[in-house]
Amino acid sequence: MATRHPKGVAEAKRETLRRMKSLLIAFRGRLDEELKPMGVTTAQMQMLNAVREHPGASGAQLARACRVTPQTAHGFLARAEREAWIVRGKDAENGRLVLRSLTGAGLTLLEQADRLSRTIEARVWRGTDAGELRMINEVLARCMEHLEG
Repeated sequence: MATRHPKGVAEAKRETLRRMKSLLIAFRGRLDEELKPMGVTTAQMQMLNAVREHPGASGAQLARACRVTPQTAHGFLARAEREAWIVRGKDAENGRLVLRSLTGAGLTLLEQADRLSRTIEARVWRGTDAGELRMINEVLARCMEHLEG
């Protein structure tokens, strides 16, 4: 059995990280192109999704969920409110808390973006079977544990 040279393993790890980054950049670029006629970006759609997933979250919490600065989140949320994709209200129990929720228009926009995303995802994973996907997910989960731990 041949022994792998450590330099080969190290280069393979670097190449894998480069390919992961390239895939994510290409995916996001393609999704941004597909979303452009709708007048939104991937980042803005992530913010709308965060509002849907975390009702009652503060702007700072939404920023963390979307991995953007609070200032960026504020700009996204202000635009979403101007476009009538979200509405703001006060919490019934704590009037100081600002609650945001999607409007019908916001939900429709998010559903359209989800369909576009799923179409692009299907292209990305064409020819990849469930076993391969499970293996990739297991390896990536383990790598994340190493970074976080």
